[in-house]
Amino acid sequence: MTTWTRRRMLKTALASGSTWFMPWSVRFALGSSALLRAARQALVIGNGNYHRAPLSNPVNDAHAMAEALRGAGFEVTLGVDLVQAAMQDAITAHTENLARSKAVGLFYFAGHGMQLAWRNYLIPVDAEIDTVGALRQRGVDVNSLLEGMRRAGNPMNLVVLDACRDNPLGTATRVDQKGLSQMDAPPGTLLAYATAPGHTAIDGDGGDHGLYTGHLLREIRVPEAKIEDVFKRVRLAVRRRSNGLQIPWESTSLEDDFWFLPPREERKRAEEEVEREFRHELALWERIKESAQPEPFEDYLRRYPHGRFTELAQLQLDRVLAKLGEKKVEIVSAPDNPYGKGAASADTAYRVGDSYQYRQFDLLTQQQLKPGRPRITAITEHEVIYNDGTLVTDRLGNMLRTPQGAVWSPNQTAPFDFAVGKRWNTRFRVIPPKGGNSTVELELRIVDREKITVPAGTFYAFRVETTGWQTGSSVGGRNLHVRWDWKTWYAPREVRRPIAFEWFNHHVSGKILRATRTELVAFQQA
Repeated sequence: MTTWTRRRMLKTALASGSTWFMPWSVRFALGSSALLRAARQALVIGNGNYHRAPLSNPVNDAHAMAEALRGAGFEVTLGVDLVQAAMQDAITAHTENLARSKAVGLFYFAGHGMQLAWRNYLIPVDAEIDTVGALRQRGVDVNSLLEGMRRAGNPMNLVVLDACRDNPLGTATRVDQKGLSQMDAPPGTLLAYATAPGHTAIDGDGGDHGLYTGHLLREIRVPEAKIEDVFKRVRLAVRRRSNGLQIPWESTSLEDDFWFLPPREERKRAEEEVEREFRHELALWERIKESAQPEPFEDYLRRYPHGRFTELAQLQLDRVLAKLGEKKVEIVSAPDNPYGKGAASADTAYRVGDSYQYRQFDLLTQQQLKPGRPRITAITEHEVIYNDGTLVTDRLGNMLRTPQGAVWSPNQTAPFDFAVGKRWNTRFRVIPPKGGNSTVELELRIVDREKITVPAGTFYAFRVETTGWQTGSSVGGRNLHVRWDWKTWYAPREVRRPIAFEWFNHHVSGKILRATRTELVAFQQA
């Protein structure tokens, strides 16, 4: 736990000058400008001509991917049906080129891939792997590729692995896990798998390309689509086409945004334009949020892959598809994996009678404040009601009514799923019980997964950091301009509500309005 003093808080708030008051999205865009000017280099490999388990699509996939990337300004090196030595030479040349040019780097592989002892291996076409142990000698270790990219020191890397087909060794040799093992992306990297770790991908559905690459090729060509939006749309399309049997997965540590086909010019939108777009998006969400069919949520997610209600839409889509019979794949849990901090989904299986006890104290004075004892007294299709309505949240735990009586419009301060590096945003209204009206705009990111000890025990929790502003009017018409900084810890596989959270609010002038920490003391869940 951080030890705070008033001096330290004020120093933190003011020392960084204008950047402290600069929205994260603006700082993000400044870094993106440099990426737009950087050179682009890609290595594309497609292996299909395997002796034991040939694949029909990877060579076509590689040729098409190379063409698409050239159209997006990449200098592309293409290799098909490569033996081990050629693959290793191509990867070495690629990382050395990145070190010299400091270009944005991209590596794409279609073919067979396997995991062994938490490490992932891409399979050359000449690999005769008669035993699991031979995989280390005859496969190409993905870790060595990532390490080469890290040493290159270039600004950003993208690694796309359409390499999760079923065991290429067949029945001759068994491996402990299917597909690829989860890995956290190194700094400045987006790592994309064709399907969730621990599962296999479909080579194709009768077309010229694999299911995953076919959709990726289409989305890469969409003008002005941000990279993370590209992969979100691909994930949705592959999931729906496979009926949940294949769901792509990404790990990201990107600090700057990137476009395959960037906007012709960058411009900062006026607040009036942002507000107008928000009203339109909110109205759309209010119309569809109780739909019993998947199509409205799919349409919303395609239109707003990074929208203010995407976490809520993902939850509703999941619930609707489950009722329609989808049995979607989940990331295989691997708590001993040294290369990844894992992933989890929010637990929305609340029950009447679930209860939680929290303690709260002032971070400046360490004075104990009034404890919280939320107990679920009712549950509706979309809401969880505590203490007979004193506190109301949605199914993800997002606040709708505070114990002080303030009403929050639909928001997503809590995520649908958890993985280190994930980021999202939300915008919502806050209406206090005694009058006033304000808008809150927040940017959120899962920055780590770490052990945290609170009175209720020790948990391996995801830490979500939240920053943003509340603007508008308070009681009596006084103007509000308040900075929000939160830290929230979640362990969704153990506790449905947060383990702990720190809430730090200060006025634009630097005056501290709130500095509290809340910790879970005890809980009881059905």
